[in-house]
Amino acid sequence: MTTWQHTPGVLRLPSGRLIRGRGLRRPLPGGPAPAFALYLLGHRPPATEWDQVWLRWPDFRLPSDGAAAAAAFREAWRRAEQERVEIACAGGKGRTGTAMACIAVLDGVPAAEAVAYVREHYHPHAVETPWQRRFVRKFS
Repeated sequence: MTTWQHTPGVLRLPSGRLIRGRGLRRPLPGGPAPAFALYLLGHRPPATEWDQVWLRWPDFRLPSDGAAAAAAFREAWRRAEQERVEIACAGGKGRTGTAMACIAVLDGVPAAEAVAYVREHYHPHAVETPWQRRFVRKFS
């Protein structure tokens, strides 16, 4: 498997797992395709050649189904141990950053520090709203 280690937009978790975040408004970046993607949108995404899970998640809000979101985050975290995983929303910051912060919690980052971790290692504007930050702090 080709690694995403030096690819822009890739978050390295403390365990060494790599997860690429991106905005779907932009073209698919070069390099290897993901094996699994988690798409966070208010509408169903287009079909892809790789496995994907869609969470209904309106822009600037929270996932419509918290239990489904937690299960999808766990699947993404588990699969990132051996596979290339992508998380994406329209812009690649708010919903994507929120999901990445929750996955960082699964990887051992304390919930109170997860937003700062993702902002430092993925994007400085990740996790855009107060309710998204609160969602991460309460995630376990």
